[in-house]
Amino acid sequence: MPTRILGIDPGTNILGFALIEADKSRIDVVEIGVVTFAHVGAEHTVKLRYIFEQVQDLILQYRPTEMAIEAPFHGKNVQSMLKLGRAQGVAIAAGMINGLTIAEYMPKKIKSAITGNGNASKQQVAGMLGNILHRTFEEKHFDATDALAVAVCHWFQRSRPGGASKTYSNWKAFLRDNPEKAAAPQGGSRKIKKTP
Repeated sequence: MPTRILGIDPGTNILGFALIEADKSRIDVVEIGVVTFAHVGAEHTVKLRYIFEQVQDLILQYRPTEMAIEAPFHGKNVQSMLKLGRAQGVAIAAGMINGLTIAEYMPKKIKSAITGNGNASKQQVAGMLGNILHRTFEEKHFDATDALAVAVCHWFQRSRPGGASKTYSNWKAFLRDNPEKAAAPQGGSRKIKKTP
């Protein structure tokens, strides 16, 4: 029975997503695309609610059983890090209330799993995914291919004994390790932009 995995590359302006089905012999891309937030305005809590709604819509539409999400990288801008962490937290919350098992991966881990190089560029990651999946990805799809890389990384890790990153099966466990990612979003509208 194939495993269906939702990969998420969280962001506060664009969120990349990808769904794959994988078994021992193949990995198929079910859907790949981005969710944009420009039309919901600049209010951060409105964006958070929108992220929650859109990730939940993806889960209800495609019925994955697992979610893999990229952990925020450590940057110098504390405010940007806080906003990105909240975006990740509400995406994880959407997965948890729908019963998904959640795994979190650092960017270097994802790049290393896909390319063998933890410092690979987005172009290199997309190129290697193209080789693995026998598809071509254009530069405009990099937010989506980052999400695809997370999903494929998760499949590679879970296929190896003891390979998976930190996983959470409930919101309490996630919050215990990540208290700063709790947020209460409000307002927002819906729009999903998918790439072919």
